[in-house]
Amino acid sequence: MPQPDSDIAATKCVVGLGNPGREYRRSRHNVGFMVVEALAERWGAGRGRRAFDGRLREARPTIGGAPRRVMLLQPQTYMNRSGSAASAMVRFYKADPPDVLLVLDDMALPLGRLRFRTGGSSGGHRGLADVLAALGSEQVPRLRIGIGVAPPGVDGTEYVLTAFAADERETMDQAVRQAAAAVEEWITLGITSVMDKYNRKGDSDTALTGPPADEPADRPENVENGTRA
Repeated sequence: MPQPDSDIAATKCVVGLGNPGREYRRSRHNVGFMVVEALAERWGAGRGRRAFDGRLREARPTIGGAPRRVMLLQPQTYMNRSGSAASAMVRFYKADPPDVLLVLDDMALPLGRLRFRTGGSSGGHRGLADVLAALGSEQVPRLRIGIGVAPPGVDGTEYVLTAFAADERETMDQAVRQAAAAVEEWITLGITSVMDKYNRKGDSDTALTGPPADEPADRPENVENGTRA
């Protein structure tokens, strides 16, 4: 179990939402995981360790000329049950809501679009809804990353589990890199500054226009083995 220390008040917590397992690694629903992995590589945080029912990495990057402490978490409880892992980490490090950032996919945003919010409802994203319920507040900053709208006739719950098409990968790779850079800016400048920089006029306040983004609810491993690495 990680231990808090004297600079605990300065700790930032970044939670990337996704599903564990090799079969989901490159799925649209795992964009939050991808951003956490990009940050871990950027900051030399390694593979991390199991803690709080998730994959936890502790990073000590120097950002804006000052040393920082950032906890990176990928819940291993499956998307719809992300709240228990996220809340356990946030409470352990006594992080205030402004020092927490949730990173997740958004079907309502164009492919690769970034959008920050200071808080608000889940907009139908069940993983986000579970985290907000576990934290007991909707006023938690989040970064949404557009994965594009499901094609006609394709159910949203199936679409989010598909991999990006070949002609989408370059856009998404760039979006993940940009999101990692944006998280660094959030750490130093705060949520208002990154909203001003990355949000575009006309972005909807509703997270999803299609069916709620969700992983399969009835798979045995979701119920019986929700903490596998």
